[in-house]
Amino acid sequence: MSHLERIRRPADLRGLSTADLEVLAKEVRDFLVTAVSRTGGHMGPNLGVVELTLALHRVFDSPRDRIVFDTGHQAYVHKLLTGRQDFANLRRRGGLSGYPSRAESDHDVVENSHASTALSWADGIAKANQLRGLTGRSVVAVIGDGALTGGMAWEALNNIADGQDRSLVIVVNDNGRSYAPTIGGLARHLDALRTTPHYEKVLDWGKRTLQRSGPPGRLAFDALHGMKKGLKDVIAPQGLFEGLGIKYVGPIDGHDFTELEVALRRAKAFGGPVIVHAITEKGRGYTPAETDVVDRFHAVGVIHPETGLPVAPSRFGWTSVFAEEIVEIGRRRSDVVALTAAMLAPVGLAPFAEEFPDRVFDVGIAEQHAVTSAAGMAFAGLHPVVALYATFLNRGYDQLLMDVALHRAGVTFVLDRAGLTGDDGASHNGMWDMALLRTVPGLRLAAPRDEATLRAALREAVTVEDAPTVVRYPKGALPEALPALGRHGSLDVLARHAGSPRVLVVGVGVMAHTAVEVATGLDAQGIGATVVDPRWVVPVSADLVDLARQHDLVVTVEDGLVTSGIGSALRDALAAGGGDVPVRSHGIPARFLEHASRAELVEEFHLRGQDIAREAAAAVAALPTPAAPPAGAGPAVRPSADEARAGRPHGGERTSNPGRPGPDAAPSGR
Repeated sequence: MSHLERIRRPADLRGLSTADLEVLAKEVRDFLVTAVSRTGGHMGPNLGVVELTLALHRVFDSPRDRIVFDTGHQAYVHKLLTGRQDFANLRRRGGLSGYPSRAESDHDVVENSHASTALSWADGIAKANQLRGLTGRSVVAVIGDGALTGGMAWEALNNIADGQDRSLVIVVNDNGRSYAPTIGGLARHLDALRTTPHYEKVLDWGKRTLQRSGPPGRLAFDALHGMKKGLKDVIAPQGLFEGLGIKYVGPIDGHDFTELEVALRRAKAFGGPVIVHAITEKGRGYTPAETDVVDRFHAVGVIHPETGLPVAPSRFGWTSVFAEEIVEIGRRRSDVVALTAAMLAPVGLAPFAEEFPDRVFDVGIAEQHAVTSAAGMAFAGLHPVVALYATFLNRGYDQLLMDVALHRAGVTFVLDRAGLTGDDGASHNGMWDMALLRTVPGLRLAAPRDEATLRAALREAVTVEDAPTVVRYPKGALPEALPALGRHGSLDVLARHAGSPRVLVVGVGVMAHTAVEVATGLDAQGIGATVVDPRWVVPVSADLVDLARQHDLVVTVEDGLVTSGIGSALRDALAAGGGDVPVRSHGIPARFLEHASRAELVEEFHLRGQDIAREAAAAVAALPTPAAPPAGAGPAVRPSADEARAGRPHGGERTSNPGRPGPDAAPSGR
């Protein structure tokens, strides 16, 4: 039986020798490479924290002592040491989450994988322990150097420093990277701590000379490390942290068990807030990760463990289309600049940065700052494009509302991973954006359904200079192209089936493909249906309201919250205009979702075409029978979409501000 197989709880670590720990660390890395290669997941961050996590669980008594992992994608080793060694279905339904999960273990605290929150959690837990008289308990926050670029972390540090009698240990896991290399002034400061030549020379001298000198030398080396104010204070510029009033220990080698345990035990015994600064190497021990210059295998799909190469090549996806189109826009428009929050490559801005390095601003994990900085850029004559994962825009909502929209700033937000992302669980599903952004006055939101409409939406969005625009798209590979059969004003008509009663099916974004399937299912039952894609879904188009009034039933399909989503917005718009056409909305329920594949979630929420068609047919059957026409009158006939359009001004125009993305802004051939 291997060392790892003998570990069932953290207490099992405490009888191991240093030699045993070295063997265990190798076994853990081998396990991670083998397991994560089969399922995909966060590889590099976990390979980098093996020794650190082992040391934490040897020094602290979890769950009595609470260990809070910031972001949480580096908690796989923690899972292994707390009795969770079945990684066969990692990030799949029924298997382990890719982040800490209270449902899995009492050792887990924070499930939210949004960064820069752990210090606030730890501060709150430490305050509660103190008020409840729970003495002898420590709280540990493990935060990466990338997460320290987030403003919330510094708000927490400011408050933590005020609690000098609360036992709180902050472990800064410093690998010089978040997804990519960490940027900004903090990164430069940590670089100084990390690379001070005199400090490294003294450490090397201590290890070589003192530790080879038997027990007296080892005692002297320990004493050197334990000085309250000593040599390290002179040669390492750690004043940033101690200037906050928080004791600082480090930098230490995050892969050296002796150094780690000495530092952590002293921090635990101190009884007040302490920062332990550990230098680690992301991807350590796995050559493909160590040599990956982009992100050290931060997250991988299914790969060959021997080479790190993907088992199946990635299909051309939504992010790649954005990456190409924003470069083309940048070539035509010198005023277009790009911002992101520590995710340059994941959101597709790396090609733009390569061609226009002075027009890209990676602000670190600081979405709030990114949004307001973009407002300032717009005021000063630029057109900023802020590219984020959809779930992370939640963190900048107030700034979007009060700094961008209130000031009518021409800022474009590009939201990657919108809708159901599935595998990463509750915190990463980009399902909140449309319901949230409906509340922002003047904001215009596009939900493209395929490659052509994504490119068109981006081109239209950056022409708007008097309001925020948003373009959202899902994770993964592109669907097949879905060309329009024609237009009804600003709407793309995707399908039209004759029959009675008549149903209007509205597909939002990628769900337009499902909407076409719904209409096909209704047609098979003799029910007429028209399928439209509004493309620009916020605010609700007057053309859509008008067309909805010409049908007996409206069915909306979206991959956002069904509560307060686009279907709700259309229902509200119909009611405001005196329309009484029933609207049946289909989308994601307002609850936090367990990790599962997108297909599994779509099936669970009855969002497949056949599911919606079945419900729509039942709703049609329940409609009241139309009143018979007066004697001598012909049958009541509702106008078709084309007939309705013929009675309107050319193009079915709607009232709008100059520069608003309109139906004719896209090129021909859509």
